[in-house]
Order: sequence, then C-alpha cells, then structure tokens
Amino acid sequence: MDKYKQMKSSVKTKKGIDKLTVLLYTALVICGWINIYAVNISLDTTNYFDVSQDYFKQLIWIGISLIAIGIIMIVDGKFYVEFAYILYILGILLLIAVRFLGVEINGAKAWFRIGNFGFQPVELMKTATALAIAYYMSRFGFTFKKKTKLIPLSLIWVLPIALVIFQNDTGSALVFFSFFIVFFREGLSPYVILFGLIAIIIFILTLIIANSTIFLILGITLYFMLFIKGLRKETMISGLIVLVVFGLLSSIFYLTTGEIKYTVAMLPGFGIGCIYLLYKALLKKVKYIWFYILLFWGSIAFTYTTDYVFEKVLPEYQQTRIMVMLGLKDDPLGAGYNVNQSKIAIGSGGLLGKGFLQGTQTKFNFVPEQNTDFIFCTVGEEWGFVGTSIVVLLFIILLFRIIYLSELQHSDFSRIYGYCVTSIFFFHFAINIGMTIGLAPVIGIPLPFFSYGGSSILGFSILLFIFLKLDTYRNELIR
Repeated sequence: MDKYKQMKSSVKTKKGIDKLTVLLYTALVICGWINIYAVNISLDTTNYFDVSQDYFKQLIWIGISLIAIGIIMIVDGKFYVEFAYILYILGILLLIAVRFLGVEINGAKAWFRIGNFGFQPVELMKTATALAIAYYMSRFGFTFKKKTKLIPLSLIWVLPIALVIFQNDTGSALVFFSFFIVFFREGLSPYVILFGLIAIIIFILTLIIANSTIFLILGITLYFMLFIKGLRKETMISGLIVLVVFGLLSSIFYLTTGEIKYTVAMLPGFGIGCIYLLYKALLKKVKYIWFYILLFWGSIAFTYTTDYVFEKVLPEYQQTRIMVMLGLKDDPLGAGYNVNQSKIAIGSGGLLGKGFLQGTQTKFNFVPEQNTDFIFCTVGEEWGFVGTSIVVLLFIILLFRIIYLSELQHSDFSRIYGYCVTSIFFFHFAINIGMTIGLAPVIGIPLPFFSYGGSSILGFSILLFIFLKLDTYRNELIR
C-alpha cells in the first residue's frame, strides 16, 4: 500500500502543459498573422498564396516555430538546465559571427541572410541569456548580499549587451536591461531601481534644461533631505556658504567678462558647503550624510556623462528621435514621421475601427515599417479602441499568468527563468506600444507574436515554451 501511494505521488509531480498559456499564445499568434496579412494583401489580388509576400513567409515561420515547440516539449526539461551555459556560449559565438558574416539591414549588421529569409541571432540570445542567468542565480550559494557573486552575473548579463551594441542594434541591447526586474525579484536592493529612475530623470533634464538649472535642483534637493534628516543648523550654515560663494564668483565673472557663468560659479559653492557639512558630520559622528553627498556629486558627474553619451555615442538618428519625443525638435517629415502617422492611424480607428482590410493608412503605406515595429497601429486603425484593448488585455493576462506559474515552481531555476520570460515580454510589449503612440522613443523592437519577422516569432516561441516545459516539472527540484 505504501509503495502504491509513493508511485501515485511520483506521478502527480509531473504536470501537463498549461492550457491557458497555450491558448493565449495561439490567440496572439493568430491575431498577429491576421494583421500582417492586412498590411500586405491588396484588395484586388487574385493570388493568395504568393510566397514572396510577408504574410506567407510569416506563415512558414509560424510552422517552423510549431516544430520547434514540438521538439522543446519532447526533450527532457533537465536538458535546459544542464546545457544552459552551452546554449549561452553558442549564442555568444553567433553574435560574434554575425558581426563579420552578417548583412546590414536598417543600419544594424545583425542578420544572417539565408536565401530570401533573414535570421537575427539576438532573438535566440535572449533565451540563452535567460537560461544562463537562471542557472547561475539558482546555484553557487548566490545572493546579492555577497558582492563577489555579482561579478560572474554581471559578465553573463553585460557581454551580450556589448556585442549587440557593437552590431549597432541599440534597441535590442536595451531589452537585456529588463532583467533588472528578475534581479529585483531575487533580492536586489530597491535602491538600485531608485538610482535607475533618478538616472533617467537626470538624463531627460540634461537634454531639456541647462546644467546650471540641474545643479540648482540637485542642490535644493540635497539640502532639503539633510534638513529634514537632522543637522538643521549645519545645513542652514552650509546653504549660506553656497549662496555667499556663488554671489562672490558671479560678481567677479560679471565685472571681468560682462556675463555670469552660473555653472562655474555654482560648483565651488557646493564644494565648500559639502566640505563644511562633512566636517560637522565627522565631529558629530553622523554617517548617513556621506551617502547623500556622494549621490549629489555622482548626479552632477552623470549630467556631463549624459552629454557625452548623447552627442558622441548615440547615432544621429537616435538623437533626433529622442529630441522629437521630448518635444525639443519638430521633424514631422523626418524622425517624427513614423510616430505621427502611427498616431493618426490609431486615432482614425475610433471605437470599433474601420474594419478588416479597410484601413486607409494601412493600404496606402503611410506608416513605414507597419508590418514590423509599427504593427500595433494596424490593430488600432482596423479594430479600433475595442480591438487594441483586447490585444493589450491578452498580453497582460499572459504576463500575469507567467508570473503566477513562476511563483508555483519548486525549482529556483524554473522560477528565475519564468521571471526572465516575463521581463523580456513586458519590455517588448510596453516599449513597442509606447513607440506607436509617442510615449517611448523609436528603438526598433518588435511586438511579440505580432510583428513580422521569422527570428522574432521563433525566438519568442522558444522563450515561452521552454518555460512551459519547465512548468511541467513544477513540483520537482530541477537541478
């Protein structure tokens, strides 16, 4: 009897594939293909099986993805654990090879050309990196509290980013930053996320306003934080020192040059004021003040770094796109053309849309890259607010379903990998839709299962179904 119960218990440890996730995947793939078909098909066409058309090529890649899914489900789930590093190394080799053997498309040398088909290895590298991160973080006594453990993790994460940037594919490189969601779930300090948000704010402020204004905002913030934390008398005296030094230097500049150099006059004042505060803090043995002052000067240094990166590192077309998005430059016929036409297409759909194959923006090709990066505007034009809401809802349900399944895993590897899948899907979903409605810069990343592209749908399918395969072992400690 005990033996029978043990056998019955062992059978229950193996789960079937999650049907809801498969249903969501199927719905998204079908909806995506219908919209690709709507972009490419002509109303007067008589040849619906034209292999040269994108919708037919996408159908072939959907078939290839289904074959890949079948292989994934046949292979033992422990394979993805044991060969995680091997798959990662193969992905790295492909990224290196494509730089020398690949072809350049839209300014990025990130594609292998195979006959009439193109293949972008970075799409598979996302899965390989997710597996490698899950493997490392689930082993070796990993914890974010041990700083030495962060070095190998950083190498695993940074190496593909560097290689993809070297291909001039900044958009795909940014996707790897979505893994911070995983790191946060696994114990990364929320202060790191806070620093990231501060860096984004400073980056935007650096582009919008002058450095002197940024320094003033940072200085006021610093003194406000110190004032409410204590050292009130010392903070007020330090603030007065800053004002006096700034006033003296401003007067000297005005008398000698006829103009006031606010930035140059402001920094020495802050420097002397901070030295005074540090001296008083040392006498009173107040330790936290070091953190605020280092954050303050680090932020100032970051403003100069931002200027350099924006002007020297980013390509000119990406600079223009960011400037247009922030409203600092008007380029309706250049960098802003895609987004403007996309918003027109989405807005023209109204509540219920114009109907299948009835989109004028779609039929007359007003939106460039409409079947890839801007596929969502086709959804908005032909299916309206209701259609776009359904698509967004499907994605949200998928994301929460993956999170739910991830939390059910007994294996750390499976849970971490599940969160990697969630983070990648979320980044693509949020940024791609944000691009089409003007809330995010145009960085050229696809909408999962919707955008035309064989390597895209294959990569997303593999990414998702490896997790679903691991989920069938959810009650086991896969190692």
